[in-house]
Parts: sequence; C-alpha cells; structure tokens
Amino acid sequence: MKITNPIIQDGQAQMLKAQDALSHELGGIRAGRANASILNRVMVEYYGAPTPLNQIAQISIPEARVLLITPYDKSSLDDIEHALLASDLGLNPVNDGTVIRLVIPQLTEERRKELAKEVKAIGEKAKGSVRHARRDIREGLKKSQKNGELSEDELHDLEDQAQQVTDEAIKKVDQIVADKEQEILEG
Repeated sequence: MKITNPIIQDGQAQMLKAQDALSHELGGIRAGRANASILNRVMVEYYGAPTPLNQIAQISIPEARVLLITPYDKSSLDDIEHALLASDLGLNPVNDGTVIRLVIPQLTEERRKELAKEVKAIGEKAKGSVRHARRDIREGLKKSQKNGELSEDELHDLEDQAQQVTDEAIKKVDQIVADKEQEILEG
C-alpha cells in the first residue's frame, strides 16, 4: 500500500524506528549460542576513548557456542579483555595472547523461560511505541480536518490507512518477538 499523506508517513517512520530498536535490543540477548551481536554494547577503552569492540577487533564464530575476538591491534588485547569482564554479559574471556575466546554456556530451561518473558516484555514496549505513533497520526489528521484541510470522508479514509499501517507494524513486532523466543527456547 502506497502512503501519500505526510502525517501517516511520519507515523510509519516512527513505527519502523520502534521495530529497529526492538531488533537491536533483542540482538543483545544471549540465546545459548554464539551471536556476535551480543558484543554490540561492549565499549573498550582504546587510546583513552571508549570505542565499540567491533571497530577494533574482528569477531568470528568458529563453533556454535564460541566467539573468537581477533584485535586489529594486538596491544589492545588486555583492554578488550577488561572491557569484556566489566560488561554485563557474564562471560569469562580466555586470552591466549593473540585472540580472545568467549565460550557461551548452555542455558538452563529456567533461564530460557526467564529470557522468553523478558523478550515478550520488550516486545510489549515496542507495541506501545507503535500505538503511540498511531495516536500521533490520528491527532495530526484530526487537526488537519479541523483546519479545513481534510473532509470528513478523507479523514475517515486516512484513519483506515493509519490503522492498516499500525496493524502491519504490530504484526512485524510480533514476528520479531516470536523469532527471538524460538531462538531462545531451542537454544
């Protein structure tokens, strides 16, 4: 469906940002298998400046539950190790002098269920953002109608479009959450 109304386009952009934020946030949740995105939030003190880990090291996955971190600059190895220990990941880095290995432990069934609940809660927050965007669209449309820019029929049609956009965004959020839950529960 092609959206031409700028108010709905702005709201749709807000909804897409909510979906992107959800994907980014869920990417940081450990699912029992190696996933380089869990390191996205790790900042390393590199020459006095906090730098994202993925900018100063190559991150690879040689085995299903192992992350291999190879720094571009070998002198940063200790800084990377300290940053990993200080992070909230709860993983113990193994430094062999040239690379760092992170072994992702198998999750317990209880922990998997906790993470699945956490994923659902984060998904509900994203749905709230989508609904907030819908409210902004509706307020903008009613304001346009009040100012004489839209007829009653146009307002009704545009509100229907806004609801369709919202329904699509909610469906996408549900799909993102379901995929992450499945990843966690399968482990």
